[in-house]
Amino acid sequence: MGAAMVIGVDAGATTTRCVLATLGGVVVGRGTAGGANRNSSAGKVAETLWTALTEALGKTDRAAVGLGMLGGAGSSGAGREAFRTAAQRAWQDAGLRGEVVTVTDLEVAYAAGTAAPDGVLLLSGTGALAARFSGGELRKRCDGYGWLLGDEGSAVWIGVRALRAVLAALDGRGEPTSLVEAARRHFHVAASLPAEDTAQALLAAAFAVAPAELGRLAPTISAAADEEKDPIAVRICAAAADRLLHTFDSVQPPPGAVPVLAGSVLLNDGPVSRAVRAGLLARTGTEPRPARDGAAGAAALAIARVTGAPVSPVVHSRLTGSLVPTSAETPTPPPGIG
Repeated sequence: MGAAMVIGVDAGATTTRCVLATLGGVVVGRGTAGGANRNSSAGKVAETLWTALTEALGKTDRAAVGLGMLGGAGSSGAGREAFRTAAQRAWQDAGLRGEVVTVTDLEVAYAAGTAAPDGVLLLSGTGALAARFSGGELRKRCDGYGWLLGDEGSAVWIGVRALRAVLAALDGRGEPTSLVEAARRHFHVAASLPAEDTAQALLAAAFAVAPAELGRLAPTISAAADEEKDPIAVRICAAAADRLLHTFDSVQPPPGAVPVLAGSVLLNDGPVSRAVRAGLLARTGTEPRPARDGAAGAAALAIARVTGAPVSPVVHSRLTGSLVPTSAETPTPPPGIG
């Protein structure tokens, strides 16, 4: 192909990140933009991708870019073709003429943690799931069904169970818990209110926000379990870790599978992440690897596609460990995009 550089994009539900890198894994540009999920980004996926692409490219000669690997949240199943169409449109409007390949955010998250072709991604952030990879291909996934029907062990799952316990404590069905005061502070409910009024105020506040926002309670639950040893918080965190490990087991990881962790619940220190890490180490004999930069993972996939071989550990480390300052200016989209 003769490509001198590649592009990797991790288009998440709230943030889109882009990496411009050489085939040797040197990051020469980065760009960021808002969310690029067709279900939550007001239909402006192409514009969002364009913004991240052009910021990363800067004044780079577009002809030097041979391939782009774009991974997107919500780009599997029914969303696959819509994301691909938006990616191609943004790619062309950014002045790029090389090949553009689209994958899901799972592929880029896994590739951000390891260059090994066989392993399992375990994710717990707003949502939760496990995905097994073999020969570099996604073979099986479990959960990821959303806050209402799944995402067991996710931040939202933790927040919902904490609020259930709080309401039960307030109306006498459950045991007392420090999470009542934590929920009051989180939703700015006056401490002077009687129990029944507090319950109604918390109920109204919880239903007034998007379900994903309930995940913001998770750090408070973790702190209550760690610092206050609140029995309810301890049980919720233990249950979350158990659900996540069960999801990991359910994708049937092969012996010695490399475990890769993604999402705020597992990448930040806390009772859930510690229990999950210990459980994975016992299962696989391998220390779990963090996936912190999905755009770098996408760039690794792009390099592998160009060269026809998995990236070396040195190149992978270079990609996932490099940071390049980006321009503070946000470019103006060209006519017709968005």
